[in-house]
Amino acid sequence: MSGNNETAISQFLLLGLPISPEHQHLFYTLFLAMYLTTVLGNLIIIILILLDSHLHTPMYFFLSNLSFSDLCFSSVTMPKLLQNMQSQVPSIPYAGCLTQMYFFLFFGDLESFLLVAMAYDRYVAICFPLHYTNIMSTKLCVSLVVLSWVLTTSHAMLHTLLLTRLSFCENNVIPHFFCDLSALLKLACSDIHINELVILIIGGLVVILPFLLIIVSYARIISSILKVPSTRGIHKVFSTCGSHLSVVSLFYGTIIGLYLCPSANNSTLKDTVMSMMYTVVTPMVNPFIYSLRNRDMKGALKRVLQKKTIF
Repeated sequence: MSGNNETAISQFLLLGLPISPEHQHLFYTLFLAMYLTTVLGNLIIIILILLDSHLHTPMYFFLSNLSFSDLCFSSVTMPKLLQNMQSQVPSIPYAGCLTQMYFFLFFGDLESFLLVAMAYDRYVAICFPLHYTNIMSTKLCVSLVVLSWVLTTSHAMLHTLLLTRLSFCENNVIPHFFCDLSALLKLACSDIHINELVILIIGGLVVILPFLLIIVSYARIISSILKVPSTRGIHKVFSTCGSHLSVVSLFYGTIIGLYLCPSANNSTLKDTVMSMMYTVVTPMVNPFIYSLRNRDMKGALKRVLQKKTIF
């Protein structure tokens, strides 16, 4: 810490979204509705899976974890964004900023690993239906989730600790609606080469590898279905694979575009819009795509409601 102007920052200012004052209330209502939908949709899934014994299967075990991850992922950024939209000085303390970044990376990574586990589960179910129960044992499912939590904790902690090494100068304005890692690195006035190298190497492993594993799983699923074609089977698989892959593409596409292929002339607006896609939109649409179109889930909802009526 060489100069007086370094790391004297006790807080950062979050510029938020480039919304004109006359549209502020409209967007506040929209984001609040989106956040409440995310919380409600994901909570319903978690509660249904806990209450209904028919849903105590590997697929729904992973789905309940994904819903928890989505709920938390959205809660890391949305409440602060809504609070800042109502406040005159949209600030966040230095420690609060690092904490937000840690949990943002943690739940973002967790989502990534859980999507891989879910793709693998579908691959085993469709390609090896007779061995499904043996392969997807409770032990394997719990191990995959525990491994996901351990890997995400290590990755998020690594970036957070590397960021604490950096010095920040007078400029404390983050042109974003949350403490984004790349936005924070741009404000640092010490050497960030190690941070960038870790993003490229570990980020590549945490994002690209899971994405490729998901693509391989779905490619295997599609090829195995096409070997024994039946119109009903093909339609069923393509409808589920299509919806799953749309979430995967939305989540990974924006992350890869933002963090692993950053261009020097990346506009703040483009960055913000792309961030909104995977931090706000994906956690909100996941419950609808994965579950609410699903017969098992609808059946579980009916059974839970009937039990309540009986009581």
